[in-house]
Amino acid sequence: MKKRRADVKTIAGVILAVILIGSMVYSAVCLALAPQASTDGSVRLRSDYLLMLTQCCLGLLVMFVPSMLQKHWTWPIPDSMYILYFVFLYCAIYLGEVRNFYYLVPNWDTWLHTLSGGMLGALGFVIVEQLNQVQGVPVKLGPKFVCLFALCFALTVGVLWEIYEFTFDSLLGMNMQKFRLEDGSELVGRAALRDTMKDLIVDFLGALAVVSVGYIGARKKARAEREAARSVADGSYADGSCADGPCADGSCADGEPEAQPSK
Repeated sequence: MKKRRADVKTIAGVILAVILIGSMVYSAVCLALAPQASTDGSVRLRSDYLLMLTQCCLGLLVMFVPSMLQKHWTWPIPDSMYILYFVFLYCAIYLGEVRNFYYLVPNWDTWLHTLSGGMLGALGFVIVEQLNQVQGVPVKLGPKFVCLFALCFALTVGVLWEIYEFTFDSLLGMNMQKFRLEDGSELVGRAALRDTMKDLIVDFLGALAVVSVGYIGARKKARAEREAARSVADGSYADGSCADGPCADGSCADGEPEAQPSK
């Protein structure tokens, strides 16, 4: 069963890579042929194809980040998270930019940011879980701190993404922060800030939802570990048997003779 899941992850990654490479070729050709400006709002400009090419190149690079982290730090990232990550890149880059879903589908960007916030929150849990298992580290992080770290991790990555969008919009005249409408008219005032603030808010909500579920699971796991440690410390398990098992003479580890069954 594990081999089949790994095959699905590999197939999904290959399909995504082929789509992104094809989209890069398509956007590069259109970039050379597209007009610099146009009065027709339905015509894509050179800046639109530049944004498309930039996003495709970035997507092709970042799709290998989880595997590089896993090889460098030997962190076991679940195959399901790999597949979800690939699906997110497909929806954000190919459907969003190449197929223009950001303008064609209402709230497409909002749902993607909500999904990314949840994925980053889950990744924060994976990171702390691995740190808790590092040998020689005397501190074991509790559920509350794990959830706080996962939430802050997701928000930090969301902020860095908005900085990336602002930087490339300023340097290359792109429209990643959607401050310009499809017809080329620019938004002003609070309308220009709406996309950025909405992205950060839904990043927070998506991460908060995952962190809340993770907190419940982390508390249950911590409680089970405490009960197991207490049972070992008391020298007995929940079924009444001794922690070290019966000795050769039939006595328990604490020296008391083991009860013999009645005949």
